[in-house]
Amino acid sequence: MSVKIIEAGLEYQIDAHLGEGPVWDEKKEKLYWVDILSGLFNEYDPNKKTNKSYEIGEHIGAAVPREKGGFILAKKSGFATFDPDSGKVTPIIDPEKDKPGNRFNDGKCDPSGRFWAGTMAYDLTKGAGNLYCMSEGFKLEQKLDGITISNGLAWNKAADRFYHIDSPTGNIYAYQYENKTGKLSGRQIIRHISDDIGFPDGMTIDREDKLWVAIYGGGRVLRIDPESGKTLLEIQLPVPKITSCTFGGPDLNELYITTCREYMSEEDIQQAPLSGSLFKVKLPFNGWPVNRFLD
Repeated sequence: MSVKIIEAGLEYQIDAHLGEGPVWDEKKEKLYWVDILSGLFNEYDPNKKTNKSYEIGEHIGAAVPREKGGFILAKKSGFATFDPDSGKVTPIIDPEKDKPGNRFNDGKCDPSGRFWAGTMAYDLTKGAGNLYCMSEGFKLEQKLDGITISNGLAWNKAADRFYHIDSPTGNIYAYQYENKTGKLSGRQIIRHISDDIGFPDGMTIDREDKLWVAIYGGGRVLRIDPESGKTLLEIQLPVPKITSCTFGGPDLNELYITTCREYMSEEDIQQAPLSGSLFKVKLPFNGWPVNRFLD
């Protein structure tokens, strides 16, 4: 059976070096996202078509909204709070201060409001990364180790399954998940993405418990059934390096997609000049409101 293909349109043209981590705030009707290697936290207003950037002062892997307002960041130097109104960044804890060659990458909150974020080595050393979970009171626990590029976190509707990606392996993993404790067990591979297609990167989940996976180097986002591992739908983009995606809009049926231009030559960028921009596609599927950090 052939897979239906649709195209995403340009939402906002920008030259992000490594656009990542899109988060939709349904209360403010804004999209928050980061440019990791430029150290920028971005606030995009789709109603005004404007993007405001805040300089964090170092590489920033992920940002999640707090229930009490503001954000929690996973930065090069660890976890911190961030207040966009004042611009103040307040350090919390750095679990890898003894690993200067590492930085934080993708991160999200789980259904109980804990913040999960993973690390990776700048030189892509195999197995140098870890996955951490921060809970109420800023208590930190290491959940996984031996990861090369921690990416793509998602939880299912029943909150008993956790999905995670280690990009260079090409694998999308599923774990049994205890929502009360955050305990993981029973890892299995639910889909392997062949490297001739690209590498799985950021990921989100819809209300039908289907995964939406950004394919870095593949110019597409795939909707995947985690039970069968099959591709159900493909979204194509006019740029090669797709990094992540999230549902937004008033009805949470608009998929926002981040891209990047890292490791691209001038010739590469000439061939795909919209690399680094934000894209969007309206879908007959809906996502969930963002999980906020509870502290």
